[in-house]
Amino acid sequence: MSAVADKIMRRVRAKGRGWVFTPKHFIDFGTRGSVDMALSRLAQAGEVRRVGRGLYDYPKLHHKLGALTPDAEMIALAVSAQSGDQLAPSAATAANGLGLSAQIPAKPSCATTGRTRVRMAAGRSVALKHSRAPVLGNASETANGVVQLLASLGRNKVDADAIAHLSDRLDNKDMQALLKGRPVMPGWMGDVVLRLNAHRRSAIDAIRGGKNSPEGLS
Repeated sequence: MSAVADKIMRRVRAKGRGWVFTPKHFIDFGTRGSVDMALSRLAQAGEVRRVGRGLYDYPKLHHKLGALTPDAEMIALAVSAQSGDQLAPSAATAANGLGLSAQIPAKPSCATTGRTRVRMAAGRSVALKHSRAPVLGNASETANGVVQLLASLGRNKVDADAIAHLSDRLDNKDMQALLKGRPVMPGWMGDVVLRLNAHRRSAIDAIRGGKNSPEGLS
C-alpha cells in the first residue's frame, strides 16, 4: 500500500463505516492524481467501494446481506463537499424532523446552495434542490431546517402555534445562529426569527419565575 493510500485508509477508518467521501477529502495528502490513483487501487482491493462518479464509501456490513447501501444523508454530504455547495434539510424533511408533520418524505432530498440535480450512488438516488432561502454556515441542521421550513410556509402561514412549537425545538446555539443569520434572510423571515426568540425568552423566564415562586418551591 502506498503512503497516500495508507493515509487515506487511516482517515477512512477514523470516520467509521458508513462514511461517503470524495477525493477532495484527501487533497491534503498529495496531488489530485496521486489521490485518485490511491482510491482506485483501494477500491480494486476491496478496502473501499466506488459508489458513483467521484464518490466512494466505507460501507457498513451486515452479517447476512454484506455491504449495505450508503445512507442518503451521507451521500448528500459527500456531493456537497464535492461541489463546494452548502447543504440543508429540505422543507419536508425539516417539517417531519421538527414535529410539524407526521409525513415522511417518500424520496430523500436536501436543499442546496448549488444547482438542482439528482445524484446516484450505489443504486440510490438523492435529490438536491436549489434553495431560494439562505443556507446558514456553521449552523445546525435544526437551525437550517427552520429556515427552509419558514421559506416553504411563507410569511402568512407562520401563526402563533407554529412559533410556539418551533421555539420549543431550538436550543441556545440554534437561536444564536438564526439571529446571526437575519441579515441574509428576507425581512419577514428575520422578523419571524425575532418572534421565535421572544417566545423562547418568555418561556425561559416563566420557568425561572416558577422555580422561584412558592408554587415552584413546594
